[in-house]
Amino acid sequence: MGQRGQRERRERRGLRWSESSPFSAFSALSAFSASCARKLYCAHVFFRGQVIGKYRIVSALGSGGFGSVYLAEDTWIDKKVALKVPHKQGLDFSELLKEPRLLASMSHPNIVTVLTAEKQDDVFFIVMEHVEGETLEEKILRDGALDVTQALDFTCQICNALDHAHRAGILHRDLRPGNMLVSESGMLKVTDFGTSRFLEIAAHGTTVIGSPPYMAPEQFHGKAVFASDVYSIGVTMYQMLTGTLPYATPSPADLDRLMKGELVSSPRLRNPKVPKGIADIVLRALAPDLTVRYSKPSEVLEDVLAARETVRRPGRA
Repeated sequence: MGQRGQRERRERRGLRWSESSPFSAFSALSAFSASCARKLYCAHVFFRGQVIGKYRIVSALGSGGFGSVYLAEDTWIDKKVALKVPHKQGLDFSELLKEPRLLASMSHPNIVTVLTAEKQDDVFFIVMEHVEGETLEEKILRDGALDVTQALDFTCQICNALDHAHRAGILHRDLRPGNMLVSESGMLKVTDFGTSRFLEIAAHGTTVIGSPPYMAPEQFHGKAVFASDVYSIGVTMYQMLTGTLPYATPSPADLDRLMKGELVSSPRLRNPKVPKGIADIVLRALAPDLTVRYSKPSEVLEDVLAARETVRRPGRA
């Protein structure tokens, strides 16, 4: 991967931003280091072949600011699973259980299933279904702009997952392609539901959590609402249709322009193949004004399904 791709991946990672200095990576790093010193954050590293309880580690799948994920084998039933190990190991056990309990309350084909949560050798981890495939972020970085039909299909699956979560009263807060898994058959599954809420247990009210390129304007002020997830859907749609983000990670000087919607331009300017009806849906999802933006994923889904009928599929006369 080139320097540009590495930089883009760094920009998309979720960080905890303080509202007093919401764009200071140094502050975030200092806070993280201080937490480690207090043993609130304790990053555990598993190794290939290591056995934790009944699970044998096969490989590392990924790691971020929130935790690490490993591919493992359940040796009792010979089944591949994913183990998520939160960095935040120092919390009370009942607090650690809040995330898996939240995730276990949802059952939907487009949401990664949580199987159980365990604690072995003083390490807490969440056991989830393993999805053979790749993240949507990896797919976009490799292929660039997706075929319009495929992008709309993924959008429908994302909307179905978010609609199910919102009906259960659950706000994602960190929706992005890196938190979406695409199976080899084309099934998309959203993961890391409730992570932001879980992390806010030890956070102050002035702390903003999310991935800046995908955050709605109101999230920079710590005012996430259900429509904030819709904004993230809009950013993801834009990225799938054009291969790029609608704008670079906002700097402090850009925040006013973000609030006014001046950073967003039509995806048709970057990909003329995007139908106007689809571009209009993206722009409405990205509206900074909550009274203009879609308020529910189901509203996005309804308009996408209607517009999709006008999109000519490959090979179709």
